[in-house]
Amino acid sequence: MITESTEVVNVSERLKSAIEELRRLDGLLCTDDLDPRILTDFRDALNRVRNTAWSAQQYVSVKDNGQCSAGVLSLLASDRVRATYQLCKSLQTDLNSSEIQFQPGQLLQLHSATKQINQRLEHLIKELD
Repeated sequence: MITESTEVVNVSERLKSAIEELRRLDGLLCTDDLDPRILTDFRDALNRVRNTAWSAQQYVSVKDNGQCSAGVLSLLASDRVRATYQLCKSLQTDLNSSEIQFQPGQLLQLHSATKQINQRLEHLIKELD
């Protein structure tokens, strides 16, 4: 049986391991043989993790103080919107590339997910007007 304290230890251990790996990667980033697109993706991923970690830290702090967490959750959602926008722009470039081969199943799943989110966005935008 996995307890909450065991899960916290597992997360803490994984974070420590990730920190060590990031420190090793830091040295590798000084090489000249790097793909600019991979670097952009890496930086975007780091920014997402950094913002999520900050939001999680704020959430824990607010929760421990018995305060309302709605503001922190809104910030986290806003960051997801920003990250999604960036991913969509990168994906547009990928979809226009003749060098990239996509799996049909993945494209169908993406199409379904984007259709659903688009419908929800249209509803939310109408509410704003």
